[in-house]
Order: sequence, then C-alpha cells, then structure tokens
Amino acid sequence: MDDRVRFVFTEVNPQLGALSTLPYLPLVLTYQNQSLNVSGLLDTGSSVNVLPYEMGLRLGAVWERQKLSVPLGGNLARFEARALVLIANVEQFPPVELAFAWTRDRNAPLILGHMNFFLAFDVCFYRAELAFEISPKRAS
Repeated sequence: MDDRVRFVFTEVNPQLGALSTLPYLPLVLTYQNQSLNVSGLLDTGSSVNVLPYEMGLRLGAVWERQKLSVPLGGNLARFEARALVLIANVEQFPPVELAFAWTRDRNAPLILGHMNFFLAFDVCFYRAELAFEISPKRAS
C-alpha cells in the first residue's frame, strides 16, 4: 500500500487562475463526537495550527472552558487565542491529535502549521505541477 496521497492545489480566485492556487488539504476535524469536513491551508511559515472562531463553535467547543491562552503573531496578533486539541482524519491515514490556537478572529482561515501538523505528517510540494503529497510521519 502506498502511504502517500496526492492532492491538487485549490484555485481561490478564478480571475487569477493558477496564480491564485494554494495548498488546501481536505480533512475531518472532530471534537467530542462532533465532526466537520473542512479544508486547511498548509502553511510552512506558520508556527502553529490556527482554528477560526466559528469553526470551533460549530464543533461544539466552548470558549470559556478553554483556559490555556496562546499568543499569536502576524495578522492574528491582535486577537485572543486559546488552545484546543482536536482529532484530525486525513484520507485513509490513522487519526491524529492536532493542537490548535483557536482564535477569536472570525475571518481567519484554518491553518495547518508546524506545531503540530508538520510534526504529524510529511508533505512534499510540487508547485510547478500545482500539487502536493502527504504521508503520515513514520514511527522512529
């Protein structure tokens, strides 16, 4: 069995065509038996995974119950964020726990960053082909 799955980049602005393509990964996020089919932006420049506020609410998370504050930088620095751990299912791979900075920013995208998406998965980008491949981290 091949343990890699290939995905195509997603066009975010039809007027710009291939110039607007980004690596969005379809996955299922679960929190306390509530699941959502979502697409997350693979962002090698992001230190952490970021969960938009509304998405956390749709998963049944309660802001006031999340006690651990997470400082964010860049465009999200002015918004409060709290830690939230979710289960992520990607294709046929075993489910993994992903830690998110759940931001109060209602316009933030779902971001999959180094802590801890890129610790759980290996990703290879083929920008010229508008594609990427993903595989689960191998046990050491």
